[in-house]
Order: sequence, then C-alpha cells, then structure tokens
Amino acid sequence: MTSALTIRVSAGTGTGRTTLAAFDAALLAAGVGDFNLVRLSSVVPPGSRVEAVTGRDQIVGEHGDALYCVYAEAHASLPGHEAWAGVAWSQHEDGSGAGLFVEHEGPSHEQVATDLTHSLEDLSASRGGVFRPAGRSITGITCDTLPVSAVVVASFSRSGWQETSGAR
Repeated sequence: MTSALTIRVSAGTGTGRTTLAAFDAALLAAGVGDFNLVRLSSVVPPGSRVEAVTGRDQIVGEHGDALYCVYAEAHASLPGHEAWAGVAWSQHEDGSGAGLFVEHEGPSHEQVATDLTHSLEDLSASRGGVFRPAGRSITGITCDTLPVSAVVVASFSRSGWQETSGAR
C-alpha cells in the first residue's frame, strides 16, 4: 500500500529590481525558489491530504529538481499598485481525498477571493456538486518603488533529473 500524497501549500511575496527578480524572491519566500516548476492543472488525486505550510516546511529537494505544482503568480511594477495571488481547494464529500485546486491572480484581495470562490463553486457544480471547499491561501504585496510579486504554490511532488531522465 502506498502512502497518502501530502500536497503542501505555501505563499510568498518578493521585491526586486525587475519583475523576474521579484518573482524569484517570492518563490524563495514560499520555499520553492530552487526548483524548476512544472505546472499542473487542478485535479487532486484520491488519497491526498492538502495542508497549508510556511515556506520552510515546503517539499525538500535538490537545487534544480522538478517540482510538480499548481501555482498562482501576480506582479505589479507601478507605485501604489497591488499584486495578489491565491490558491483554493475543495475535496470530495466521500472523504476519499480526491479534490480540485483553483488558482487566481489579481489587483486586490477581494477580487482574488471572489474568483477563487466562484471557480470552486463552478468546478464542483460541473461535477455534480460533490466537492466541498476545504481551504485557501491568498497573499499580496503593494508596489512601493521596485517591482513586486506574490505567489501561492501547491506542491504535489518533486523529482530529480536522474529520476526523470532514465540516466543511470
């Protein structure tokens, strides 16, 4: 019997001289800055457990490993503008651990929160209404002078390049 999949959700914000540098700082704050992100869609496998963690409690791996994840990223580069990112999840009412993720970005906490709620409701409705909201993580930052970025990352698993390339 295989062990249950634990999906870790963390958030981070960052500032940098460029939007890319701000994104990197946000990824580092979320605990995933040294991974190559492989973006997944929004389906949580049965037997999964989703938990919100800090960046230091994210998946551990080697520099450059592939990280299979769902994530939201937002950027702002004009003073006074905001960057908000959020991920929310639902799980099947049967307790199987199967579920759904949704991710949104926007210029305000309110917009991201509303979009997350509406998306979860619609994804559940299209599947017979059997998925119930189980959690969410939203983070944001306001641009002062330098570009900023906000990220929320739901990490499923990681693999090293030796593992994925078939090299011996």
